[in-house]
Amino acid sequence: MKKFSVKKDRIRDMFRQFNDLNVLVIGDVMIDSYVWGKVNRISPEAPVPIVSVERKERRLGGAANVALNLQALGANPILCSVIGVDAEGQAFLDLLRQQKLSQKGILKIRDRITTVKTRIIGNNTQLVRVDDEMDDDISSSETQQLLTLITYIVSHVKIDVIIFEDYNKGLITPRLISRVVELARSKGIPTCVDPKKRNFNAYKGVTLFKPNLKELREGLKLDMTGDNINELQRAVSSYRVKQKVDTILVTLAEKGVITNSRKIKEHLPAHIRTIADVSGAGDTVVSVAALCLALGCEDILTAAISNLSGGLVCEQIGVVPVNKEQLLEEALKLDFVK
Repeated sequence: MKKFSVKKDRIRDMFRQFNDLNVLVIGDVMIDSYVWGKVNRISPEAPVPIVSVERKERRLGGAANVALNLQALGANPILCSVIGVDAEGQAFLDLLRQQKLSQKGILKIRDRITTVKTRIIGNNTQLVRVDDEMDDDISSSETQQLLTLITYIVSHVKIDVIIFEDYNKGLITPRLISRVVELARSKGIPTCVDPKKRNFNAYKGVTLFKPNLKELREGLKLDMTGDNINELQRAVSSYRVKQKVDTILVTLAEKGVITNSRKIKEHLPAHIRTIADVSGAGDTVVSVAALCLALGCEDILTAAISNLSGGLVCEQIGVVPVNKEQLLEEALKLDFVK
């Protein structure tokens, strides 16, 4: 890493300043449903384990998990998304209420179902996941309704950063992206993206673009691993210039992250962890990166703290938000923090 250092007080100040930030989160929301139980025998009907259910739990998922991470970090998230007019949609709104998250950016759509992902966990191991969803794009009129709502929110609330949290479920369309990026630019609001394959190339002119290695390979149609960092950086640099993106942050799982901007190109190795479950790690990374972006942090600092956060949530089973105190404690131990 090039010579770089920050004082511990600066890190503490950053974490305090998170509390003053309003974040607009635009993306696909869902319910993460969990069925926990014990496995003691195999079914006589098929060679599959029988899970004897001990408890069930429903949590906010998708872009709503990003909102939970932002809330856990002290920020104020405003979620913009669509749900169905169904029992699951009502359950989603109930979960928002329980978490004291705003519902003002949520649109109900009659001909859509609310996405639910159910994970069956036996003996603390995920055995299967069942997805109940629709993933076709929302209609042109629904996109316009959402744009009107987003424009109203941005006009009436001080928004410090906008996150696009794309899960390929149809909420985010190229038209929505271009209009929101244009609106953000006109208001001087930075934009941060957690992309998926379908709209990968539609995010032109955003401030920070955060794919993982799989998404990068699919989006750029590249046949490369995360082993050759220099080759990866060259491909990312070329894409960044073509897309007019300020910074690209690529998460490489156990190999850490790379950050790539006009000023800096760095690889930060992962911290040694006991990995229990990688679910939701990308949500945590984009949440931390967006808050750092809103505060105007250096790319290397944004990458380092984001890298830390993703590792921390992987130590727990299921999709869980990051622990702010634990993240701060570990951030203060980074090599360049004096």
